[in-house]
Amino acid sequence: MEEMNSQHPGLTGLRNLGNTCYMNAILQCLCSVPPLVEYFLSGKYKAALRKENGESATAFGWLMSDMWLGEFDCVSPEVFHSVLGKRYPTFSKRTQQDAQEFLICVLNELHEALKNSSKRRRITDAKANRGSVSETSIITQLFEGQLSYDITCLECKTTIERPESFTVLSLPIPSKSACSLQDCLNCFFQQDTLTWNNQIHCSWCGTKQDAAVKATITKAPQIIIFHLKRFEWQGKHKRKLSTDICYPLSNLDLSPYSSTLFRKDAEYSLCAVVNHSGFLDDGHYMAFCKHSVTKNWYSFDDAQITRIPNSSVQTDTAYLLFYTCRAFSAPIKNLLAMENEQ
Repeated sequence: MEEMNSQHPGLTGLRNLGNTCYMNAILQCLCSVPPLVEYFLSGKYKAALRKENGESATAFGWLMSDMWLGEFDCVSPEVFHSVLGKRYPTFSKRTQQDAQEFLICVLNELHEALKNSSKRRRITDAKANRGSVSETSIITQLFEGQLSYDITCLECKTTIERPESFTVLSLPIPSKSACSLQDCLNCFFQQDTLTWNNQIHCSWCGTKQDAAVKATITKAPQIIIFHLKRFEWQGKHKRKLSTDICYPLSNLDLSPYSSTLFRKDAEYSLCAVVNHSGFLDDGHYMAFCKHSVTKNWYSFDDAQITRIPNSSVQTDTAYLLFYTCRAFSAPIKNLLAMENEQ
């Protein structure tokens, strides 16, 4: 492993403001998504910015510029942290927070600031967000996918389809020792039976009935984010699953979980990982990101950046996985090309 001592575009550390490693890890992953970086570095976001809640997006754009075009090995995300904390007071505290919850808040805030519709909606994970929406932004263009839930009444066999948008898929972990990402996906997409308090009201039967439910991907996003559900409640206490989950660096095939009409570009490659070590309240987050210029993997541990071999990307502390369905060109190269054309 090689520790980085000199500044390179997109290789900039983030100062820990006091238990803000969860924020730094998420920001490094988002700043490793080339089309998102290019959108902000080119200034395109300014034309879409909504005045009533654009402060967070503006601060994000400044930070993105510092990380890709700045002259420092490490910068402070204090302005972005302060602005987002006004909108989400939970994150204004200098206490450890959940990186997945922070990610959803950041994506929601950027979407709200950059959307082209006045209709308000919240970005969330696939288990909580119901229904489809028409409003779009750079966030929905890159990160939003669509599921369809086939719900079949087990009494009259009538099937209805329920669409659901998602930006993060929260995957159950089916083993306490070891499993693969495919095992987690199989568990998420397997058919479930709704009984007792979870019964559906069947309009054909006119009463509550048991039902079978199965999800299918009908629209796969360009960037798909998997949340590995390592934290679970056991009685009144929350415990962490330390399951060693094997995930591919390339050729992740989502076609088994996709509709036959939407299986184009079903293979994905890993582009970033958020790792969590330790326990929920006193753990530590760090990120692994694949650099779009050098094509090398780097470890981002707050201010410290270290080049790592491909073999080190697979760890038993992975918490969030970012996959891309295509090879994006480096944002710096795209910006230079744009400048030469002008």
